[in-house]
Amino acid sequence: MKVVLGFSGGVDSAVSARLLQLAGHEVFGLYLDNAGEAARLEAESAAEHMGVPLRVEDVKAELEEKVCRPFTESYLRGETPNPCILCNPAVKFRRLLQEAERLGAEKIATGHYARAEGGGIFKGCPANDQSYMLCRLTREQAARLILPLGELEKTQTRALAADWGLDAAHKPDSMEICFIPDKDYVRWLSERAALPGPGDFVFHGQVVGRHEGIHRWTVGQRCPGLFEGRKLYVSRIDGASNTVELALWEELFQTELFARDFNWLLDPPAEPLRATVRVRHTKWEEPPCAVTLEGDRVRIVCDTPVRAPAPGQSAVLYAGGRLLGGGFITG
Repeated sequence: MKVVLGFSGGVDSAVSARLLQLAGHEVFGLYLDNAGEAARLEAESAAEHMGVPLRVEDVKAELEEKVCRPFTESYLRGETPNPCILCNPAVKFRRLLQEAERLGAEKIATGHYARAEGGGIFKGCPANDQSYMLCRLTREQAARLILPLGELEKTQTRALAADWGLDAAHKPDSMEICFIPDKDYVRWLSERAALPGPGDFVFHGQVVGRHEGIHRWTVGQRCPGLFEGRKLYVSRIDGASNTVELALWEELFQTELFARDFNWLLDPPAEPLRATVRVRHTKWEEPPCAVTLEGDRVRIVCDTPVRAPAPGQSAVLYAGGRLLGGGFITG
């Protein structure tokens, strides 16, 4: 069977390619070029070494339109967007399906740590599960997906790469946000837009200090210093008034939240359902919850409170180990 694999030359995609080859599949690589010549040459070299035909596609303009611009706009509204969740359905997996159609390939594959079974997506090993990042895939993308690393932990992936003599065995992990490799969000934003100026820190209605711009803060982040001997944390960012609201640790926890633009990987439920929810890309916090569709929003009421659900992040639902879908948390 022909399979089109998202191939970067890193350890995850290299081991995925070898596992697919060992399973008898004819593997074709697709490299989405947005990182410059050195990274492209490295991917081409790795693919040649592994006998994987590689197609290179420049996605810089597409990434700008569908990921970078929305990311910038969301950040400057005081939200906390996750660019990988935007990129996967709109750029990466869309391009994989296009290449599969061009080649007459039945399946697509990536090196994500999750499981794809029977058209559904399921959690991978707890230590490195990445199913959260796949919450906005289309049902067609999910139905044609193979995830070779679904049963592995990252340490096992690296061990396999070393056993097979792959150059990627000791290659460092890629950055979480590929278009901000130095992690300097402020610099990156300043090159693209006029940044908000200083504004007030507000605690229980009282101005308690000044911040240097809402783009420097995210919900749940600790504010430096103490106020009357207590630590304070960001509880809300108001882009319209340019204020950052603060709260005590215990005030960050919420049992009810809403998500907009929810993407379902199965038929939307006609009745309220029970599920579990993640409100950020962590594995330790996933309380049971009651889920209700209310117009164009999904209402989620957790059995136990979740810490600091941040507008712009994704609320992702699971039933057992199965990924049901995800939507963007509203303020």
